[in-house]
Order: sequence, then C-alpha cells, then structure tokens
Amino acid sequence: MDLDDVVHQRTRLGILAILSRGDRIEFGYLQQALDLSAGNLSRHVTTLVEARLVTVEKGYQGRRPRTWVTITHLGGKAYNDEMTVLRSLVALADATPSEPTSPPDGEAPGPVSDVLADPGTSRNPGHTRQGQ
Repeated sequence: MDLDDVVHQRTRLGILAILSRGDRIEFGYLQQALDLSAGNLSRHVTTLVEARLVTVEKGYQGRRPRTWVTITHLGGKAYNDEMTVLRSLVALADATPSEPTSPPDGEAPGPVSDVLADPGTSRNPGHTRQGQ
C-alpha cells in the first residue's frame, strides 16, 4: 500500500475530493470551501497542475475574471487510488483481534500490516506481549 505524497497532503486531497465529481470548479469556491488564502490555494493547485492531476482555465464570467480548476483523468485515478489505500488502512485499524489481519494467500505482509499486527504473532517477531 503506497500513499502518493502529492495527493495525500490534506489540502491537495481536499481539492481533489471536491473536483472528483467531475465538475469545473471556480477557484474562489475552492478557496472558501477549504478556508485557504488565495496564495496558499494557488501553490497547491500549481503542484497538482505540475503532476498533471488538474488543469486550470482562466477566463471571464461577464466582466469578472475567473479561474476554474478541473480534475484530469489521471487526477481522478490518483484520487481513487488514494481513497482505496486510505479505506484499506481504516479497515486494518478497525479489524478486531479475532478477525484475521494477514494478507491474502501468496502475498507478503506490507509495512502497514506489520505495524498493525498483533504484537504476539510471528509476523511481528521483534515484539512480544508484556508478561511473556
């Protein structure tokens, strides 16, 4: 399970979450919804543009200049992949001790499953329960 640092940063994840519905969103709306300064939002949008996850379109609505942000196909895939990883992490954290936490047959345990594994199991041999 790998988290994408570009997508995972909370502000950028918020931007992609809002854009994930596929609509062209006005910059001012993103700024208000995420409670960001224009400069801060601009820097995060620039990072997403450089990663080809969003596009920016400038134009006018009436006489007023506007900037719209749209998620790209690659951005939608990156957002969906990130959400899949996050859901997997939540599922691991929510698993009760009686539920198996080992990966499916044939797959090696990943670093996250090692950390969340029961401390007394063979998957985490360096740790033992207190009193053992």
